[in-house]
Amino acid sequence: MSLFKIAGGIVYDPRNGVDGAVRDIWIEDGRIVAAPADLSVRPGRTLDATGLVVMPGGVDMHCHIAGPKVNVARKMMPEARRNAEKVVRTPLTRSGTMGSVPSTFATGYKYAGMGYTTAFDAAIPPLVARHAHEEFFDTPIIDKGFFILVGNNHYVLKQLQESEPERLRNYLGWLVNATKALALKVVNPGGVEIWKCGGNSINGIDANVDHFGVSPRQILTSVAQAAMDLKLPHRVHVHCNNLGIPGNWQTTLETMRALEGRRAHLTHIQFHSYGGNADDQTTFKSEVPALAEYFNAHPNLTTDVGQVMFGETTSMTGDGPLGYFLHKVYGRKWFSADTELEAGCGIVPITYKDKSRVHALQWAIGLEWYLLVEDPWRVAMSTDHPNGGSFLAYPEIIALLMDRTRREEVLKRLPPAVRENCVLPDLTREYTLNEIAIITRAGPARMLGLDRKGHLGVGADADVTIYTPSADYQKMFELPRCVIHHGEIVVDQGEIRLNSTGKLLHATPTYDEACLPDIQHWFEQWYSVQFANYPVSDDELHEHEVQTGGNGLPQTG
Repeated sequence: MSLFKIAGGIVYDPRNGVDGAVRDIWIEDGRIVAAPADLSVRPGRTLDATGLVVMPGGVDMHCHIAGPKVNVARKMMPEARRNAEKVVRTPLTRSGTMGSVPSTFATGYKYAGMGYTTAFDAAIPPLVARHAHEEFFDTPIIDKGFFILVGNNHYVLKQLQESEPERLRNYLGWLVNATKALALKVVNPGGVEIWKCGGNSINGIDANVDHFGVSPRQILTSVAQAAMDLKLPHRVHVHCNNLGIPGNWQTTLETMRALEGRRAHLTHIQFHSYGGNADDQTTFKSEVPALAEYFNAHPNLTTDVGQVMFGETTSMTGDGPLGYFLHKVYGRKWFSADTELEAGCGIVPITYKDKSRVHALQWAIGLEWYLLVEDPWRVAMSTDHPNGGSFLAYPEIIALLMDRTRREEVLKRLPPAVRENCVLPDLTREYTLNEIAIITRAGPARMLGLDRKGHLGVGADADVTIYTPSADYQKMFELPRCVIHHGEIVVDQGEIRLNSTGKLLHATPTYDEACLPDIQHWFEQWYSVQFANYPVSDDELHEHEVQTGGNGLPQTG
């Protein structure tokens, strides 16, 4: 492939210390390369980016775009899909529908059209990993991967019950390899298992999980330690207990304290930052300042926000009891499922209303997190798509972060109680373009351990997004001038120019294979799937790349 030069752009590349400098970017064979030492060398292609903003491709580290839960959500709301925006078939693209849960085709096209080139599904039960890979193959252009659910896995709980940390670590290493996942995900640790057995949500992280005699604290700390010992690219990904419940900020703070000394990522933190009494919605308030103070002082923790945006959406979660709670709150149709011995799932359509005191405070609480976290490298943009809103809301969130006047205009139309129960009206911080590049690109890539993503240094994947500067930041980030993925122009002025497949990004941690006979015996006792049929083989994947998180160079396959 010939040299490709992006000439004279205003470059924002935080990982390499470039903050709005005019630079040329050189690309060859899908990677960023150094400028030729021989000045007589001419590129085969040149894209004139004079006056345009150049950033790495966007990285969404937490969304829900694949697997059986997503398919169920698509099927349970046909009325929404009939009325949703359609992606029209062209000679290059397939047709698809949008709505809160887009089709596979629409998901890839819309992410790329917004300047994002990488996305990770955050909650896949290991048993259905093969299904998720099939959907990924059907999701065009973007690179992708997923995290596997282990916080209520019976084999995990059994090893904790029997105090077998080495067997636990080896099992988790085998599981990541077997499913071709990137990381371990803990959702409502122990709480889903308690609920499946007829109990209620846990009251604290030292609650007892029936039949196993373990606690959420043990699950959290043990899985976090195993992720570190396995040298996974991404630290354990934690969905705390008591999500969405007024007063849950205390559980969140205890979770943070329990993880001290261990690396962990707290996901969709907005949903875990509520004060008040669960029996009285009028007491609902923000407790972000107290949580952010602890978070800022403990660099072992990272987070993404899970920003709520007003409008119709769908809640889909591996937190089965939360799905039931939302069903009771909204009175709308509801789906719940159990993946044998591994996880639960809940799906509920919801509408976030700006006239609702609670919903308006949720919107404000998310923005408080962005504005109160001192180090932007430790907070990533997310809506927990589609739980807080669509990933297509990212440009609007960027505008809210960069323009405090815009935040104030929204606050004016919200219920007066919002101002009395959060600190957002007092926050004057405005994000810079460099900070936006951190929370949407460089930061998520670093948190995920993706050495070749989120930056424009030599050796990086040539994923580049070029924007036309505008005082209207939402408009600027909604429609990039050009999007380049793996060195090829995939979007030009809003039109798809190349319908590629993208890569799967996964990990292959080392584990002791002496664990396999015990795992196989467990399968033969309890699973309805044969042990030999459980792992996903390499030949079942599309193009894939192993991520090592800095422990060595990625390997392609």
